[in-house]
Amino acid sequence: MSTIVVEHLSKMYPVAVKESGLKGTLTHFFKRNYRQVKAVQDVSFKIEPGEVVGFLGANGAGKTTTLKMLTGLIHPSEGRVTVAGHTPFDRRAAFLKQVTLVMGQKQQLIWDLPAVDSFRINAAVYGISDNALDRRIGELSEMLSLGDKLTQPVRKLSLGERMKAELLAALLHQPQVLFLDEPTLGLDVNAQVAVREFLREYNQRYQATVLLTSHYMADITALCKRVLMIHQGQLIYDGSLEGLVDRFSPCREISIEFAQTYSKDQLTLYGDLQESDKHSARFLVPQEALTRTVAKLLGDLEILDLTVIDPPI
Repeated sequence: MSTIVVEHLSKMYPVAVKESGLKGTLTHFFKRNYRQVKAVQDVSFKIEPGEVVGFLGANGAGKTTTLKMLTGLIHPSEGRVTVAGHTPFDRRAAFLKQVTLVMGQKQQLIWDLPAVDSFRINAAVYGISDNALDRRIGELSEMLSLGDKLTQPVRKLSLGERMKAELLAALLHQPQVLFLDEPTLGLDVNAQVAVREFLREYNQRYQATVLLTSHYMADITALCKRVLMIHQGQLIYDGSLEGLVDRFSPCREISIEFAQTYSKDQLTLYGDLQESDKHSARFLVPQEALTRTVAKLLGDLEILDLTVIDPPI
C-alpha cells in the first residue's frame, strides 16, 4: 500500500485585484475585486513506503502549497489525498503522530530556552514518556553530533546547530512520513553534508518515507533516486533523477586537451564544437552518441586528457 496517494489535487486562491492611483485605492477600500489563482493544478502521484523523493520546481511553482495540503495545513480545492492511510486535513491524532513537516525558514524551538526544554514540550504534546524521550534524544543527538549543544539557549547555537536541533525536535515522535521543505536553506557546506547524512541514516534505520524540496541540487542527488518536478502548479515530470537529466539535458559535454594543434574544421566533425584553442576543445554530444564519439576521438586524435562532464541539473 502506498504511503502517500495524491489524485487530481488542485488548490485555488482568491487574490485581490487593485487598480493603480487614488481612484483605484478608494475603490479597492470599499469594494474589492478578486481573481482566482491556481497554485496547484490536477497533480497526481504515489510514494511507496521507505522512498526518498525529491520535489523540484522554481519559487512559486507550487511545492510548498502541495506540502501544506499533504500535511493538512490547508484544504485542497479539488482532488483527494491520503497519507499513511489518513486524510490529512481531518488532522486526526493518529495521523499527526505519523508525520512531520520541517521548513528551513521556520522554527519551532523557543529562542531563549535550551533546545531540550522545547523537546520536553513536544514530548508532552505527543504523549512521549520521560524514559522514551531521554532515549530518543540520546539516539538522535548522537546521529546529529549535537553533544552538549542541547543544554545551551537556542539563540547561542550556530545556524547549522539550530537546524540540527529543529530536526531532532521534529523527529522525537518517530514519524514515518517526513515532509522537508528546504531543510538545508542557508547552511554552510559542512552543515548541509551533516544534515544529508543524518536524513539518509534516519531513512535507513526507520524506513521512513521522505518528500524533500530543495534548491540545492546536492541534497537531491545525495538522497533521492526519484524526483517530481512541478511547474506553474502542474506536475511535468515523475521519474528517476537520471531520466530527468536525459529529458531536460540530453547532451553531455566533452572537454579535451590535445598533444598537437587541430583546426576547427577538423574538430567540428566530432560534435557541436562550443569552443577551441590551439591545444583544447569543448564539445556537446548527444547522450546516445557519447560512447561512439569518445571512441572515435581517442582513435583519430592525439589526446592528452579527455573528460566527460554531466550537465548541471
